[in-house]
Formats: sequence, C-alpha cells, structure tokens
Amino acid sequence: MALLQFDETDSDALSKVKKAHEQLVQEVAKVIVGQQQVVDELVIALLARGHCLLVGVPGLAKTLLISTLAQALNLKFSRIQFTPDLMPSDITGTEVIEEDMATGKRHFRFVKGPIFANIVLADEINRTPPKTQAALLQAMQEHEVTAGNTTYPLDEPFFVLATQNPIEQEGTYPLPEAQLDRFMFNLWVDYPSSEEEIQIVKSTTGAAEADVQPVLDGDDILALQSFVRKVPVADHVVSYAVELVRKTRPNVDGAPEFVREWVRWGAGPRASQYLILGAKARCVLDGRATPDEADVRAVAVPVLRHRLVTTFHAEAEGVSSVDVVQHLLQDGKA
Repeated sequence: MALLQFDETDSDALSKVKKAHEQLVQEVAKVIVGQQQVVDELVIALLARGHCLLVGVPGLAKTLLISTLAQALNLKFSRIQFTPDLMPSDITGTEVIEEDMATGKRHFRFVKGPIFANIVLADEINRTPPKTQAALLQAMQEHEVTAGNTTYPLDEPFFVLATQNPIEQEGTYPLPEAQLDRFMFNLWVDYPSSEEEIQIVKSTTGAAEADVQPVLDGDDILALQSFVRKVPVADHVVSYAVELVRKTRPNVDGAPEFVREWVRWGAGPRASQYLILGAKARCVLDGRATPDEADVRAVAVPVLRHRLVTTFHAEAEGVSSVDVVQHLLQDGKA
C-alpha cells in the first residue's frame, strides 16, 4: 500500500515528489550526519532505475547509509558480504534435491539467494573474483536470475548498491569494465567536516537510538520511476548530454586535445542515457517539470568518472577521470 498515496496523474504530483524527497532526507539524517550530496544522488539513481557504486575509505558509514535508506523506503533489504570464497550461487541461489515422502520421487527445488530483495548491498564488491562479480550482471541489467533452464524475475523495485574501499589493494580484484558500466553512478564518500565529525561522535556514543520512519514504499517507488520516465526533455538538452559523452572519446572528431592526451577509452551510449535519466530525476525531486543543461552537468561526474580509462601519461601527471570530466564541463564547446 502506498504510504503517500502518490498518483502520477495528479496535477500536484511534482510538489508531492518534492515533499517526499524532503521527508526522506530528514529520516536518513536521523542516523547519517552530512553526506547530503551522496544521499541525493542515491535517490536520483533509485528513481532513474539505476545502480550505484559507493567508493570511500573504511569507517565512513557507507553500509549504514544504505541500510538506513532501505528503512526509510520500507523496502526489503539484503546485505551480501563479498569475500574471496564467495560463489555465484551464494548470491543468486541454488537448486536442491528434495524427496517427496509420499511417492519417494526426488525433484529439484530452487532456493532463492539474497539477490531476491529490493535493495541489495554488495559490500566490498572488489574482494571477490570476477566470476562471482559477474553473477550480478544479469540481475542488474535484466532484473532476473537464471538457474538451470529456468529464469526467475526479481522483486521490483530492484536496486543494487555496492561498496568499495579504494586504499585496500591486497586481496582485491578489479571490477571488469562490463560490471562497472552497469552502475549508473560512481559516488565518492568523503571524510566528514570537523563539525560533522563532532556531531557523529556525540550521536553514536550516547544511549539514544534513532527511530527511522518509512516515507515511501515499493508501490510509491515504482510510480515515481514511471513518472520520471515520462518527464519531457528538450532536444537541446539531449544534444548537450550526447555531445558531452562523445567528447570523452579520443578518436571522435572534435574531441578536445586534453581528451586525446589523457583518455584511452571514452564513455559509451549508456552514459548518455544515464545523464538524461539522472537529469530527469533531479529536476523532479526539485519540483521542476523538465530538466535543463544544469541538471545534466550536476550528474556528469558520478555518471562518467568510472567510464573513462585514462592514459599512462595522465596517470604520470596525476590526472584522474574526474579531472577530465571537470575540464569538459568547463569547456564551453561541450
């Protein structure tokens, strides 16, 4: 049952979405101090039917943020701790043999794995081999899992959030490009400010416990996702997003000189799609009827940072993919 009685045909739908977003942020803030931009980008990805990869050093409450968001959204939450010995069937599920006591006949029964949830947390995803990482590919793209000769649909809405520590290299496996490309956003979780850290210590070392109330449920999210898809976008905004992505490709005519120097592989068409979907969701959460170029620019870094492969020359000069994206955004020709 929808908690806010959201109706996407309501003439007041935009104001309802904006109010729901504000309530959601307030509930998450009961537990998570700061990280406002990360929370907003998580909600944008959710409404755009995307998945997120959160990168940050240990101890920045990445896991707590995701579980708190699941509470505020009243969705089924599943956490998978990725380890070197994790098998694909530990994620998707496995078939077991059962015997019918009446007839004595045996048959296979599929036991669903933790992937069958609304919000799935893949904790420390780079600690498991590529074979196990690949178990998420079909689920993230088609929202279904195949076991044997049977395909099982996943619960909707379906949202994968993965965490990764950037400084721990021993015992880790790099995510394949195909896996990275399935994530709509790559979000950097940074250290809190001094004032925020003081507040964190005070709130987590006392006896009080936060009571997170659900703001939206699964029906609300599905209606909002459908609403976002129907948001109109001007042709010049689509052209801006496509041109921005095309300029990340060093071999395309019109690519800036710094892209030819610093980028080995640019972003593909999925990046253009996610720029527009992210811009749509952002404008809706802000209570606006249609996105503009500023919305595209606002989501450009999380959409593109993990889709650009920099050259050795860029690495030698300390130039990251984020630097390249920011140069492109500053380039008035983009």
